[in-house]
Amino acid sequence: AELVQLIESIPQPVVARVHGLATAAGCQLVAACDLAVAADTAGFAAPGGKGGWFCHTPMVAISRNVGRKRAAEIALTGDSITAAQALDWGLVNRVVPAESLDDEVRDLLGRATRGSRRSKAIGKETFYRQLSLPEAEAYELAARVMADASQIDGAHEGMASFLAKRHPVWTD
Repeated sequence: AELVQLIESIPQPVVARVHGLATAAGCQLVAACDLAVAADTAGFAAPGGKGGWFCHTPMVAISRNVGRKRAAEIALTGDSITAAQALDWGLVNRVVPAESLDDEVRDLLGRATRGSRRSKAIGKETFYRQLSLPEAEAYELAARVMADASQIDGAHEGMASFLAKRHPVWTD
């Protein structure tokens, strides 16, 4: 729980770069990150299901990414899944050739961090807060935060640069 809370509290996007076999806590870390890019040669597992020490804590984050049935398969069998399966199951955002991994991570991180840092931090915090709320409460929270965030410098600069058809200059 502390790992997920830590990553959620970091005001910038956190991207996992997976180039090998991410097992147990390593797989948990991938699941806890905001975004994840894996080499096509990567694998993912919670191997405790094969042995004597079930992967209880890793399965919390993993199950929230891949869904109940797929998480149960990972947990109970202890078998590894491929990078392609991890993509299909929602554990990673994209799978790329191993030789392109660093470039793809840099590209995704660059796109995920562009814009106002303060706006991004508020957005990330609200995104994770609303996930645990019933839908009506999530919309209420999102609308309130969106209205408040419309008054920050980054929002003003974003709108002004759009209207002036110029590149924004972020000061935060």
